[in-house]
Order: sequence, then C-alpha cells, then structure tokens
Amino acid sequence: MRKFVSSLASELKPSGIRKFFDIVAKEKDIISLGVGEPDFITPWEVREAGISTIKKGYTQYTSNKGLPELRKEISYYLKHRFNVDFSPEQTVVTVGASEAIDVTLRAVVDRDDEVLIPDPSYVSYGPCVTLAGGKPVLVPCKIDNGFKLTPDALESVITDKTKAIIFPYPNNPTGGIMEEEYIKAIIPVILKHDLLVIADEIYAELSYGGKFKSIASFSELNGRVVLISGFSKSFAMTGWRVGFVCAPQEILDALLKIHQYAIICAPIFSQYAALTALVDGKKDGYQTVEYMRAEYDKRRRFMYNSFKKLGFTCFEPKGAFYIFPSVESTGMTGEEFAEKLLKEEKVAVVPGSAFGESGKYCIRCSYAYSMRNLQIAIEKITAFVNRNKK
Repeated sequence: MRKFVSSLASELKPSGIRKFFDIVAKEKDIISLGVGEPDFITPWEVREAGISTIKKGYTQYTSNKGLPELRKEISYYLKHRFNVDFSPEQTVVTVGASEAIDVTLRAVVDRDDEVLIPDPSYVSYGPCVTLAGGKPVLVPCKIDNGFKLTPDALESVITDKTKAIIFPYPNNPTGGIMEEEYIKAIIPVILKHDLLVIADEIYAELSYGGKFKSIASFSELNGRVVLISGFSKSFAMTGWRVGFVCAPQEILDALLKIHQYAIICAPIFSQYAALTALVDGKKDGYQTVEYMRAEYDKRRRFMYNSFKKLGFTCFEPKGAFYIFPSVESTGMTGEEFAEKLLKEEKVAVVPGSAFGESGKYCIRCSYAYSMRNLQIAIEKITAFVNRNKK
C-alpha cells in the first residue's frame, strides 16, 4: 500500500517528542520530564462551564470564526494584558494553537517560499512549512546569547525567496525570550526584507523576571504580524484544544477559508470553557494564571540550580516551562544521554536534536511537574551522571 502514500508525507520525520512519549506510555514506573503538560487541573469554574454547555444541549456548530463573545473577550484580553490591538473580526478561534500554525502557513506560503525558523524551536514548524509547499530555513540561535534571534543571524540566511519568519518566544524548548531591545534590533531587518511575522505566543503568560513584550505591540510592524496563542499552557487547558489566531484582514480571510474546509469550528463546549477562563480572569486579575506562573518559577529555579551543580552548561530559562541544558560534558549527544538515562534510571527527557541541529548536545526537560517528581528526577539524573563520568 506504500504507493498510495504521498512522497511528502512519507518523507516527514516522526516527532522526536512523541517517540519518547510513546515509550513512557508503554512502560511503568517512569518519571517523565518529556511532555509540556501542566500538572495543574483546569479550574473548576472553567470545567463547570464546559459541563453546563453540554447539559444545556449546546452541542451544535458555532460560526466558523468562533463564538462572537469569545472573540470579543480575546480581543479585550490581548489589549489589556499585552497592549496588542486585534479586533474580534480579526480573530478566529482554532483547535489549539497547533491548528492556527497550520492554517496560517497554508494561507501565506506559496510553493518554494522560504520561512525562517529559529533553531532550536518547536518540532511542528518545519513540517508545517513543508506541508504548505514552502521551505523551512533554520536560523541558528546560540546558548551564549540566550538563544535570541540577532540581525546578523537573520541576514545570513535571508534570500529573495524569504517570505516570513516564525517568532516563537517565549521559546520551546529553550525557555529563551526576546526582550524589547532585542526585538527592536531585528525590526529593521524585517522591514528591509518585507517579511511577515508569525508570532507563536502560546507561552506569553509564562515569563519570569519581567513583563512579556509582544512583537505585535510594536507600531512599526502594524499590518505584518499574525499572532497565534491559546489556552493550553497559561490556563491549564491542554485537552480542551482551543486556541486562536489574529491577523490582518486579508490574511485572516485566507486562513479562515482553510479553517472552514478543514475544521469548520472549534468544539462549542471548549469555546464556552475558554470564554469563562477569560471572563473570570478579568474579574480576579488573572490570579489563577499568576499562581501557576509563581509555582513554575520555583521549579524553574530548582532545575536550573540543579543542572548547574552537575556542571552542565545551562542557560537560565526566562519563559515557558522548559530547561535546555547541554550534556556535552558527559561525552554523549542529547539522544545518547536520553536513551541511556531512560534505560538505566527510568527518567524520560527529550533529546535536543528533536528541536533542530543546534540542540544536538542538549536535552529538554519540562518542569511542568510536581516539585516532588522533579526532585526524584534530579536525584536519578545526578546518580546517572556520576556513574557515567568520562
């Protein structure tokens, strides 16, 4: 039956994250630091809103764009939380941020267009560019400057075929952020080469040590930023699968057509749950979000200090809930380290190579787990490293 499989799909590499997730799912007694899954439960009021929706019989389609009241609250949330202006009419509710990434790329990428992607970055960007007919071009980002994009790094890979740049900050897997001065430094490059910015801000609420600055808030970039986000990480709603995309009208009209044909709409009960999350957040000053961020911050500092004690070269993450230490000092690549650690200590981490060539000697550890599990994992990693010293 292989002849019926498209060459494009056949050539795609499986997700490096899912490979280890599948192993963990099959084996017992494994401590996993592999998946970006908040250990917080969706707040009860939000869960109750979803349940109530079903009980009331609200089980139909919504409009393709999503519930009008939800799009209105998203617009309010972006304005008052991040100083970003997108109207409800410039907003489409999607099945998670993942669908938003896919439909955006399919809406803007023509065959052989090049799309810049910071390396390392989330695993789906490159394949989604490829599936849209474009060419993903990796922009190397280095640990010594906090995995930031720089003007020189961008200029070194831009060609006359470059159409857009994916801007995934706070970053998965590195925890890197782009502060205001660094964004300002690359804006002239974006304008010079007439690039579209696709900003994946799913971790916007999870920034440590300062207020998150959205690239969509810079007036110089008005009309050339597509903003993607959702409720999975900041509101502990991964399984609800509800996200959103905001875009200039012409781009929004194009991606909406793809969304209409492929998805129709996000599930209605998830939309009502997301609406409740935003309305309640507005009322209480987003206390639930602030509490989760404070807890992640404690875990972040614990993981960073633990890896430093092991002698690893380790960037202190400033956002999201991942840490990306280099294990090169052990004489192993990230993949060798992860496979051996899983076998010997039953601790699962993700090889950095799953996120790009720049992560070859790194591992990604999520600290979206209980402090107790993190402590046990570090004890086991420490024993493993001491046993395998060069």
